[in-house]
Amino acid sequence: MTKFTVVKSAVALAALVTLGACSLTPEYKRPEAPVATDWPQAPNAAASAASAASANAAELPWATYFPDARLQGLIRKSLDNNRDLRVAVLNIEQIRAQYRVTRADQFPTVNAAISSTRQPSNIPPNEISTVAQGGITITAFELDLFGRLRALSAAASAQLFATEEARKSAHISLVASVANTYYAIWADRWQLALAEQTLQARQGSLNLLQLKFDNGVLNELDLRSAQSVLEAARISRAQAQRQLAQDTNALNLLLGETAPADLLPPAPVLPTASALEDPQAVAALVRDALWPGLSELPVGLPSEALLKRPDIAQAEQELIAANANIGAARANMFPRISLTASAGVVSDSLSGLFNGDGRNAWSFAPQLTLPIFDAGRNLALIDSSKVRRDIAVAQYERALQSAFREVADALVARSSFADQAQAQQNQTDAEAARLRLATLRYSSGVASQLDLLDAQRSLFASQQALISAQLARQQAHITLYKALGGGWTPPSEQQQASVR
Repeated sequence: MTKFTVVKSAVALAALVTLGACSLTPEYKRPEAPVATDWPQAPNAAASAASAASANAAELPWATYFPDARLQGLIRKSLDNNRDLRVAVLNIEQIRAQYRVTRADQFPTVNAAISSTRQPSNIPPNEISTVAQGGITITAFELDLFGRLRALSAAASAQLFATEEARKSAHISLVASVANTYYAIWADRWQLALAEQTLQARQGSLNLLQLKFDNGVLNELDLRSAQSVLEAARISRAQAQRQLAQDTNALNLLLGETAPADLLPPAPVLPTASALEDPQAVAALVRDALWPGLSELPVGLPSEALLKRPDIAQAEQELIAANANIGAARANMFPRISLTASAGVVSDSLSGLFNGDGRNAWSFAPQLTLPIFDAGRNLALIDSSKVRRDIAVAQYERALQSAFREVADALVARSSFADQAQAQQNQTDAEAARLRLATLRYSSGVASQLDLLDAQRSLFASQQALISAQLARQQAHITLYKALGGGWTPPSEQQQASVR
């Protein structure tokens, strides 16, 4: 080999190493958030003060936000047993294993092998010959000069992080679903108790009217009207029973087992006096005995609140993975250098490998693969990876916009449902007073039976609406807590062991 050839080879090798040191993966830059710098409806002054003085909602543990001991017990059971969350955890383990497989490609594969071959000789007298060999082999180890394997490993790592963020999203959704269902069951029990109390009161009133009708004191129109409002209460009771059973089934599914009776919301106890006798007391009980409202949440700025959501972090990690795949696709355009080597002992018998009669043998086979013509395949792979990166950017931006809308809607709902519940309470108080006055007027002979029945119907409907409004206000707080990324806390060792 001439001196010029040696120098030329050294220069070529140095050029390859220098080029390989330059990353072929585009520099990652987080896209600008395509959302407004503030929420469409800013939180009230109290919430703004809480934002300045308190931690972000994403950092507020669910056990702190939901102080009800029964609800906490249900949430813990769901985190232990829910199948959807278990699948999310197992998906992390699967992706983690795939990441280890991809990362292992950056290191040589070393194997120990022993083989023995018996075959006739091609030279007469064609005697049977034995060749035994054993040793250590390094199989097709690729020198990652251009970062192809590093880029694939980075993409796999980002996918692993994305899966972990998906698990956090499943965790948050589960906590919110259990809380919403818990309060829905609470409202169902109130609706059922109210319907049964109203049905009992109307049944007593109908019995009295039936007696008057039988004695010719009451006309049939008034009797049938009273019967109609009685059946309306019976319909409401059936609806409340059905809704309670369905919500209980939904809670059992979330828990992965039958919900213990001692963890369910307690059944309300209404007064034995009928609404005809003391409607104001019944209305006050519906108002005061409902669950206390949840605390106001710190909201913060969109740029801070949204990036703490696991689904946003998941979309960004998928974008990072797509960006890394561009580097892997570009590296396909450059040469690949792979090494195959072996070292061991060769003997005419298998026993000779272990008694020192064998002969030392080794081989070293470097291979250089240089793409020359592939009909545009590598260029198409690069274009495809760039398009996937652009798709990931669009998906990330869409996730930000969707998250912004969810928080904005939750803020509006929190404010409007509070106003609605207060207005509904005022209407219920007015309807209770109206029924009291209608009862007095009917007893004095000033008002008709139809006026009294209409007042009864209106109060019952207003009480039902009040329970629904209280539930909607409570669930609006939960929705905002979820939209801000709240509810995620690292699982305990016991919870991790339960899913393996």
